[in-house]
Amino acid sequence: MIAVVTVVDIVAPPEVHLGPFLVAAPAITASFAGPRMTALVGATAVLAQVTVAVTRTSLTDLNHTLQIIALALIAVMATLFSYRRERRERQLVQLRSVAQAAQEVVLRPLPRRIGPLRLASVYLAAEAEAQIGGDLYATARTTQGTRVLIGDVRGKGLEAIGDAARLLGAFRAAAHRQPELPALVAFLEDAVSSDLDTPGDWTDGMDGLEAFTTAAILEIPDQTATVSLINCGHPPPLLWARGKVCELEVRQPAPPLGLTGYMTTPFSKQEFTILDGDIVLLYTDGVTEARNSKGDFYPLAERLATWAGQGPDALLRYLRNDLLAYVDGNLGDDAALVAIERIGAPHAVPPARPCPSDSST
Repeated sequence: MIAVVTVVDIVAPPEVHLGPFLVAAPAITASFAGPRMTALVGATAVLAQVTVAVTRTSLTDLNHTLQIIALALIAVMATLFSYRRERRERQLVQLRSVAQAAQEVVLRPLPRRIGPLRLASVYLAAEAEAQIGGDLYATARTTQGTRVLIGDVRGKGLEAIGDAARLLGAFRAAAHRQPELPALVAFLEDAVSSDLDTPGDWTDGMDGLEAFTTAAILEIPDQTATVSLINCGHPPPLLWARGKVCELEVRQPAPPLGLTGYMTTPFSKQEFTILDGDIVLLYTDGVTEARNSKGDFYPLAERLATWAGQGPDALLRYLRNDLLAYVDGNLGDDAALVAIERIGAPHAVPPARPCPSDSST
């Protein structure tokens, strides 16, 4: 650009002055290059303007002198701008790397294989540049099998991340120490409610009721096909069994964690049968409450029923792409999905199955 403007300005008629166009060179360079390159381009533009002045008139010509001074000042300002932009970019890269490391510590990637299970997980954050919000999931190995947690913290932002980290830390600390699933959930309830005021101390209306977490906790033994589930106000998991889809609906669901102080009975688990090849899909309400442009909710169970069946990784790829296409890439809330496939369960079919072969949901 500098070369073209210089040549055209030299051969142009005396009343035509194209020198001001040289200002664009350092200005454009500052938007993508570093200060050294910006300074070099600015100096080249000033030199080009000097060449035009000497060729057409002289350096003492007032018009060209003012153009050279203005161009030099703008080149210096563009260089300073490029320096500040580059420094801010380095700070942003450092902050993003720290944030990514912190997010990976809070929400650790699930193993692809654990015991007789194959797992896959997807986290879709509604907030740009975020990789974690109020949704959470985790797994833990015990002497008898695998325990899986999925939850959704009420709220968004840093506060929700802190509550999610507290619950995940409690689960990882106690999942292999509490022999009974109800005792584990009671421990998680204590961890969630430890920072909450008692109901009698609430002074902000209903604000105290907003500090809760919905959660579903699964216990999957290695040696049997019986799976135990405690649901604390969370959307019921879906079971894909031989192309049929149904909900693992518990008869006595518990309130969300943080609100179970109102329970009059202890936590109770319900058992389901999960056979070899069955897939359990855990999810948060950010999936089922996602809306398209018409305001319709995402039909998760229907979309799961149309899936051909090629393992948990393929399932979540299918659901992720389908969900983002359904909402045109604009999620209103964080969304998490965890798919669990049994690959070593007993093959004998018990009398009671969650998904009868002649019906689906």
